[in-house]
Amino acid sequence: MQRALSIRRTLQSLHHRLLFNNSVPLKHHPLPSIRTLSSTPSASPSPTPSPSPSDAEIRKYLGYTALLVFCGAATYYSFPFSEDAKHKKAQIFRYAPLPEDLHTVSNWSGTHEVQTRNFHQPESVEELEKLVKEANEKRARIRPVGSGLSPNGIGLARAGMVNLALLDKVLEVDKEKKRVRVQAGIRVQGLVDEIKQYGLTLQNFASIREQQIGGIVQVGAHGTGAKLPPVDEQVISMKLVTPAKGTIEVSKEKDPDLFYLARCGLGGLGVVAEVTLQCVERQELVEHTTVSNIKEIKKNHKKLLSENKHVKYLHIPYTDTVVVVTCNPVSKWKGPPKFKPKYTKDEALQHLRDLYRESLKKYRADVMTAKSPDGTEPDINELSFTELRDKLLALDPLNKEHVIKVNQAEAEFWRKSEGYRVGWADEILGFDCGGQQWVSETCFPSGTLAKLSMKDLEYIEELKQLIEKEDIPAPAPIEQRWTARSQSVMSPAYSSVQDDIFSWVGIIMYLPTMDARQRKEITDEFFNYRHLTQKQLWDQYSAYEHWAKIEVPKDKEELAALQARLRKHFPVDSYNKARKELDPNRILSNNMLEKLFPLSDTI
Repeated sequence: MQRALSIRRTLQSLHHRLLFNNSVPLKHHPLPSIRTLSSTPSASPSPTPSPSPSDAEIRKYLGYTALLVFCGAATYYSFPFSEDAKHKKAQIFRYAPLPEDLHTVSNWSGTHEVQTRNFHQPESVEELEKLVKEANEKRARIRPVGSGLSPNGIGLARAGMVNLALLDKVLEVDKEKKRVRVQAGIRVQGLVDEIKQYGLTLQNFASIREQQIGGIVQVGAHGTGAKLPPVDEQVISMKLVTPAKGTIEVSKEKDPDLFYLARCGLGGLGVVAEVTLQCVERQELVEHTTVSNIKEIKKNHKKLLSENKHVKYLHIPYTDTVVVVTCNPVSKWKGPPKFKPKYTKDEALQHLRDLYRESLKKYRADVMTAKSPDGTEPDINELSFTELRDKLLALDPLNKEHVIKVNQAEAEFWRKSEGYRVGWADEILGFDCGGQQWVSETCFPSGTLAKLSMKDLEYIEELKQLIEKEDIPAPAPIEQRWTARSQSVMSPAYSSVQDDIFSWVGIIMYLPTMDARQRKEITDEFFNYRHLTQKQLWDQYSAYEHWAKIEVPKDKEELAALQARLRKHFPVDSYNKARKELDPNRILSNNMLEKLFPLSDTI
């Protein structure tokens, strides 16, 4: 599934919103009372004959009737129906045309968006340098934004943005040292495709491949493998275009303090223009998928983390199912395993298909109203696993009993999907995350491989108990991954102890519908889910959210608590000091950075 930054004309976005919101009821307000005022007051008014009660009543109702007729006429001519609109609802608002240069920019999940007139895409480093210099002189914001895949829209800014999609070249390959120098706008998949001819690839991958290299590094993204660090640890050096100091190169040798601060700099210290990455030899991997349970996992947990290059668990709420996915290099002596699947793909999907057919009977009326204008529905046998799950959840996404049935069907799918898969690392390590979604992912220490704390599994057990106690309609999976430590001081997985490992746990709620009201209800339920998790687990396990998934609270007290919490764990003072030195006018900042890391002299 291609995922990219969504940039579209405002008029198209507004038309889209009107279609989603045309069922919002109008609010009726009581008519204001009307008082008759005398324009020429007199001390001793002459007596006038009082009208009879019947005349007063007639005048009152004639006035109301005239007012209603006027309002009705005004409404009719303001919101006219077309001839074929007999069964359609009127649009509540009409918008005047907006300037053509005003664009709506949203993240992939459609959960965050801004409108801006200033969206820059320089075609060279020189053009980027000129853009940053002029913006700094004018104090005009140009927030760096990548592919727009961050669930929290960390790169978005209404005042203006700069995107390096046109700076996407591989500049240099050192095959002997296994290093590559690239422009920061190149996407992960594009980079992998370019360097495979040299027998090289990246050390690890996140779930998807559409991120720009600059973005995936700056937010501290990660893959999985207890011996493998987050992506920022692959960075050997970076070229930053800064507002105050121009273009600078940072590395461990030249300026270690700034280097370890800027590697995971959240786009606030400079626009990353070039990156030099440490790569590894390209290898084929064997992926092994098995289904287990938490009791068995506890017995084999240390072995699974120690003996597998890549490992992740997919926990399924309201079941005891744990899907274990391991990946390791193909043996040079044994070759790939010889394995014949017990079930075909169709057999693995059958339970989900049956549940969908059964659910359609129950929710038929809702499905019919949600159909496309031509009344067609996709062939159920052509839907993938994640598409089927989205279809099922869309029928009743917040009904706990319905979600439990979907989770149970997913557990059955994984049970019938056990087996092996062989492919190159960039093909195997990806993960189909499903459709649009809200997600919160936390990172917390889990001891060392030599001495696991087992806190990672305790966290999951408490989380699942919380879900059941609070009747949260939590869909699957709860994804759990591991990494080694990072030396980047702003990384959630930072540690000064070389052997420390960290667990990353993601909770999710899908947005399988485009109905605005239903999406809001799902959003409210997700934030309740996240809040309960935060309240019960985060402090207890020293858990901190992924920078691309942290959300800024609207409540002032909650925001102040978050700021204090971040200050305890991260070198916020050092980060802000570097921001003042490199970007004194904060043209690379946005509302999120200003809220998370407030400075004394706010803009």
